[in-house]
Amino acid sequence: MSKQMQTLGTNNLLKTARLAFLALFAVGATAQSPAPTSPAPATVPATEQQAKPSPTPPPASGPPSEPAQKPADPGPPSDDTLLTIRVPTNEVNVVFTVTDKHGKRITDLKQADFRVVDDNKPPDEVRSFHAEANLPLQVGLLIDASNSVRDRFKFEQESAIEFLNQTVRVRYDRAFVVGFDATPEVTQDFTDNTESLAHGVHELRPGGGTALYDAVYFACRDKLLKAPKNTPVRRAIILLSDGDDNLSHVTREEAIEMAQRAEAIIYTISTNVSGTKASGDKVLERIADATGGRAFFPFQIRDVANAFAEIQEELRSQYAISYKPANFKADGHYRTIEIVANDRKNFRVRARRGYYAPAQ
Repeated sequence: MSKQMQTLGTNNLLKTARLAFLALFAVGATAQSPAPTSPAPATVPATEQQAKPSPTPPPASGPPSEPAQKPADPGPPSDDTLLTIRVPTNEVNVVFTVTDKHGKRITDLKQADFRVVDDNKPPDEVRSFHAEANLPLQVGLLIDASNSVRDRFKFEQESAIEFLNQTVRVRYDRAFVVGFDATPEVTQDFTDNTESLAHGVHELRPGGGTALYDAVYFACRDKLLKAPKNTPVRRAIILLSDGDDNLSHVTREEAIEMAQRAEAIIYTISTNVSGTKASGDKVLERIADATGGRAFFPFQIRDVANAFAEIQEELRSQYAISYKPANFKADGHYRTIEIVANDRKNFRVRARRGYYAPAQ
């Protein structure tokens, strides 16, 4: 074969190969180009879609990709999970005070010196018991700003400020201030800044009627119950009032119930200056007694500061016990608590009278 014929054959082969390559390229480009706009096909039921096996994709270069529906790697729950999934607990925590028959606080007793009764039965297990001198405090200061307390209002403000200065520790305790007449008003929200708290107390102005029970209910439900409780804390309310109520929407017992739900001890300081206990003083005694607190009746103005000082000392010299109740049911019912010193003749225990079991 001549050299010219060989060259011609080679050229023909190259042309044929080039045409075949162009044809393949056109087919691939057509497959990758977007389809023309057309009406959407009818939706295929999910069962039919699952019934049809999907074609096996060609292996991709590089490391294999993760399966599309691989379950998430189990790990610690996120913050959102912790907030939305709540497991009912059957552990009860009670803070209580012990005094001798003369009212002096006793701070060196042991677990064996006490007997606990929950809903008329001893607990299944006492999980912890210790003296609590340094638990963080969450304190609400509720000051009656109605017309009935106008006479010594300024002195009570100054005594309250001194109490906050002596009690609230920076970066450890938190307090808020609520004044109330016809309605409760937060003049300083939770803070550890004593200057801000003092300003909140000075913002109070006497005048109007008295909605005492509403104020207690509000402070417990909207402030203490909503406050973070990441670690054990001691919750207390200091209530300055004459105990008279003429405008509340909730009852005294409903206010006490909310305090028990908030696990708040309420200390009451009467503003009655008559020299004799009035009907309002009995109300203050009932509120304090039901929550494990104490009622003070400073008939002389200088005794108001002494009452605050005693409350401050008591908050730092209490006991805490944690136990598992017998026959516990998460049914939302009220359960009674009784903590008794074995030496009942010489020691008196003050603790909240009960609590509400969580509801499922």
